[in-house]
Amino acid sequence: MSRYVGRRLLQSLVVLAGLSVLLFTLLVYTPGDPVEIIAATQPDLEPEDIRRLREYYGLDDPVGVRYVKWLRTVVKGDLGISRTYGQPVTRLIRQRLGNTLQLLTAAFLIAFTLGVSVGLYSALHQYSVVDYLATLLSFAGLAMPVFWLGILVILVFAVWLPVFPAGGMMTPGVEPGWPTVVDRLRHLVLPTLVLAAAGMATWVRYSRSAMLEVVRQDYIRTARSKGLPETLVTRRHALRNALIPIVTLLALSIPAVLDGAVVTETIFSWPGMGLLLFQAVLGHDHAVAMAVLMFLAVATLLANLVADVAYALVDPRIRYE
Repeated sequence: MSRYVGRRLLQSLVVLAGLSVLLFTLLVYTPGDPVEIIAATQPDLEPEDIRRLREYYGLDDPVGVRYVKWLRTVVKGDLGISRTYGQPVTRLIRQRLGNTLQLLTAAFLIAFTLGVSVGLYSALHQYSVVDYLATLLSFAGLAMPVFWLGILVILVFAVWLPVFPAGGMMTPGVEPGWPTVVDRLRHLVLPTLVLAAAGMATWVRYSRSAMLEVVRQDYIRTARSKGLPETLVTRRHALRNALIPIVTLLALSIPAVLDGAVVTETIFSWPGMGLLLFQAVLGHDHAVAMAVLMFLAVATLLANLVADVAYALVDPRIRYE
């Protein structure tokens, strides 16, 4: 197993290197000029100032030279300075990462708990009203775009029924203490529901299919023929085996949740990593955009590795040599 993990880590480094080249090139060739954006907000800049800015940021250098300069600073642990905020990128990421983790944790717990519970119940009561309803809602959740659902819940719960804020993270002027906590939770409700919806649909479909496949196996029929109670057959024999593929999906769902957070944070103006990436791409803030994109790439590769290792741990039939 240790040799397999070491080999996968080396492969991940190669993939990361290739991704960094591809992403950096795409960002460089994105239409628009960051210095023109700065000049548009500061009309008193002289042509000589603009020339010095272009020279400072190396905008006239070839792409290869700019990439090597960026890579050298990153290897030293320096992610650069944000053009938009004028702050070190590491400081910006530290400020936003906590907000994103709050949103992801809340959405993931809701999606996993409700999705797996409904999926297992639906499989054990196949062709019931609950099964048909769960199947219908899960298909709707998978087919519904996140941005469309976000706009819909804002329209319903923030405009027609103004019970939750439409965006942001905190209402200005709220007193410290419990009022701040309650206000923070109210701002968290809508983006959490939107982000959890797609994940919940996936968990329902996956757990239902896994349980249906297990309950049709011969060893389940054998256990029932021995006269074991149905609850014991389900809990001891069916549920444990049905959870094996779910463990794999548990790690693989992390990248999907991170991708969904980019759209959700942008819709609800939630000040996290997703909104930071969106604003960095729009403002041609390449240092910030590269840092967030590489963070997402590392998280995705690690999640895939954890999924493979977890699969081998829970299923004794799997061996990695």
